[in-house]
Amino acid sequence: MEEQAEREVRTEGAASTVKQGVISSLRGIGEIETEIVALVRNTVSGVLKGASDIALEATFVVRDVLKGAIGASEQVGTGLVIAVKNVIKGAAMGVGDAGGDVGMVARQAVGGAVKGATDIGADVAVVARRAVDGAIEAAKELGLDVEKVAEEAVNGAVTAAESISKTAGRAVKEILDNGSEALFADM
Repeated sequence: MEEQAEREVRTEGAASTVKQGVISSLRGIGEIETEIVALVRNTVSGVLKGASDIALEATFVVRDVLKGAIGASEQVGTGLVIAVKNVIKGAAMGVGDAGGDVGMVARQAVGGAVKGATDIGADVAVVARRAVDGAIEAAKELGLDVEKVAEEAVNGAVTAAESISKTAGRAVKEILDNGSEALFADM
């Protein structure tokens, strides 16, 4: 009996230690995600503030931001699946801050992320899903027509995936169809 009681005390301590460690790590991840959104948003809006043709300039700056995110993922060896949502969200918000067309940018950026996922061997469908989620979050926070932005983002994901292969196209359609209720929750 005494041995069992000691074991329970030890294992409860282990559970508490792991719980606190996981909570701390998850809080850290949330802070990093917030920093990525702010970095990308401020970078994109800063570049676009001085542009004479926001639509044209947005295409180039968002493309370059995605290249940077994909390059960082390659260098670290992981992370695109995690970072893409925040990069897309920040890019869309930065374009919105500068008065640009967030729907158009969502289509282009999500499509670029899907194609970039192939380049580094990431799961195209999961990247598409996370990228679309980022565009939707941006639209919500900017007070835009969420359904319109979501439609543009989904079209960008599907078009890009289909240009890779029929299999990639089907996988992206499936993951986006299966989550369609979640895509439009809280609209």
